[in-house]
Amino acid sequence: MELNLTSGAEDFIDDQLFHDLINNTEEDLPKIREILAKSKTKQALTLKETAALLAIKSPEALEELFETAKELKRSIYGKRIVLFAPLYIGNYCVNNCQYCGFRSSLRKAVRRTLSEQDIVSEVTQLEKEGHKRLILVYGEHPKYTPEFIAETVRTCYGVKVGNGEIRRININAAPLDIEGFKTVKDAGIGTFQVFQETYHKETYSKYHPGPGIKSNYMWRLNAMDRAFEAGIDDVGIGALFGLYDWRFEVLGLVRHAIYLQDKYGVGPHTISFPRIKPAYGMKLKLPYEVTDEQFKQLVATLRIAVPYTGLIMTARETTEVRNAVIEYGVSQIDAGTRLEIGSYHEERKEKQELNREQFKIGDSRDLDDVIHWLLGRGFIPSFCTSCYRLGRTGEHFMEYAVPGFIGRFCTPNAMLTLAEYLEDYSSEETKKAGYALIEEELSLVKEVKKREEISAKLRMIKEGKRDMLY
Repeated sequence: MELNLTSGAEDFIDDQLFHDLINNTEEDLPKIREILAKSKTKQALTLKETAALLAIKSPEALEELFETAKELKRSIYGKRIVLFAPLYIGNYCVNNCQYCGFRSSLRKAVRRTLSEQDIVSEVTQLEKEGHKRLILVYGEHPKYTPEFIAETVRTCYGVKVGNGEIRRININAAPLDIEGFKTVKDAGIGTFQVFQETYHKETYSKYHPGPGIKSNYMWRLNAMDRAFEAGIDDVGIGALFGLYDWRFEVLGLVRHAIYLQDKYGVGPHTISFPRIKPAYGMKLKLPYEVTDEQFKQLVATLRIAVPYTGLIMTARETTEVRNAVIEYGVSQIDAGTRLEIGSYHEERKEKQELNREQFKIGDSRDLDDVIHWLLGRGFIPSFCTSCYRLGRTGEHFMEYAVPGFIGRFCTPNAMLTLAEYLEDYSSEETKKAGYALIEEELSLVKEVKKREEISAKLRMIKEGKRDMLY
């Protein structure tokens, strides 16, 4: 059946307004300080207020921006950083996105769809490394129907190795119609991600030529509307930075979040902000490449503009960039990442095979190395999935998050899932550092009863008990 791609579509992106805000907003330190002071109340920003932060250029104002973002992130999410791994299920694709290593015009790219046994092998290895959360990634192709996606989700959930299990599966796939979203939802997914790539319409057309449904800007822009109408209240949005002016893309993400909040009472659960990276066969000249300093500023601005939305920084970024940016608003990262189709159960290679992956990654450290790094920075690596499995999503999540109660759940669950990792998978060095941080965090819990409850669950984990939801 042919899809009607434009019926009822709502265009909430005003290109002219965004350009006016960018071109006519200059740094105004008193106004910036008013906006940063407002952030202490954890209120979302307007587009005009967001533009004021994007206009910052002076070192003094930038430092105040970064410190505010850092404080805001800690006040809402505490010290925890959620970890996940991407698993590419298949890279057949009918689209011809000019920046992508999977684009249809690349005849020499290695095309593959994982079989059920392949998926079991991949998930087995991921569980042996300690992963509990995955995002499954699919090309856009008739092979990858909602039914196929749902079946792969069930296959992943069904793999149990020792104390290992996958407790949360998010999806990054082509936008679906309402019935398709319902089918995938019934498989028990977490977040469904659809990145607009660029919110600038002319640029979108330039980098997403036909054939392929992705050439339709509005079908993609309204994907989250169809997800909400299908009953999915946990959605993720994103933009690929480097295709157009980074300030325009930040305004697009903030406008998208405001639109969803106003229309459905729930904003996006996550926002991703990957920068474009080298890919197999890519020979683009990119006039809008985002510098490391601009990247840091956009992350801090997003944290302040959408305070309760999770911010995902991917392994596209180098270890140095991740180290510099993580404290200014990031709440989730991937770790131990491999993008070559079917490569998790293979011996790790020193050199990436770009003809087997979508783009080049910058952080190729294994999971234990990333966890040890986070511990050294004072972060609590977390594999927590309790909110999703206890129904604290969508509007219910906001009921907990807005009053600040989410910290009462996030930190204890981060400690418990970290303890599971330390007992089952970590190196001795990481185990020592992990328990030292857990003891430090426990000492900061003021409520005696709560501290005793967490301590009791930690003892049970050491005795072999797993999946201790708090």
